[in-house]
Amino acid sequence: MEAVTILGLALALALDAFAVALTVGGVLGGLSFRPTFRLAWHFGFFQFGMPVLGYAAGLHAAGWIAGVGHWVAFGLLVLIGVKMLVESGQIKRVGVRTDPTRGWSLVGLSVATSVDALAVGLSLAVVGMGIWQASVVIGLVAALMTLLGMVLGRRLRRSLGSRMEIAGGVLLVLIGVHILLKH
Repeated sequence: MEAVTILGLALALALDAFAVALTVGGVLGGLSFRPTFRLAWHFGFFQFGMPVLGYAAGLHAAGWIAGVGHWVAFGLLVLIGVKMLVESGQIKRVGVRTDPTRGWSLVGLSVATSVDALAVGLSLAVVGMGIWQASVVIGLVAALMTLLGMVLGRRLRRSLGSRMEIAGGVLLVLIGVHILLKH
């Protein structure tokens, strides 16, 4: 596969990770190394690993994964988005915020943003292309786009203030709906 094609594919797959990172960066506000690294590492790792899993599954599971993958991504994004919307009103009252770069939220976001990469791995297996080079590029681009999203999200928070969590929750739900409608 040509390098330009792989890079274009990687950028397309990284757009969901970028959008989620933009939201998380805005919600967290003060951007520190650890949450930024956790999100970039996990998104990059999942974006690397999902095509490999899809490739390994090959033709045997292609129909099943293609049939439910978009529902999984939709469910996870809507669940986390609604959770953010509910918590947005509680932050002022309680003064505590859930860190989406930890625990099950991090795993859910990582899976939801990388389900498309699983389908790409299946596609590469069907056409007989190699997986390793593509997966490494996909993972690295996702990690870099996640870093960029976190930084831009922090800057948006400065202008949007506390409304960023509401905007973030709505954005996650919309990304989930977009994934569902796309399939």
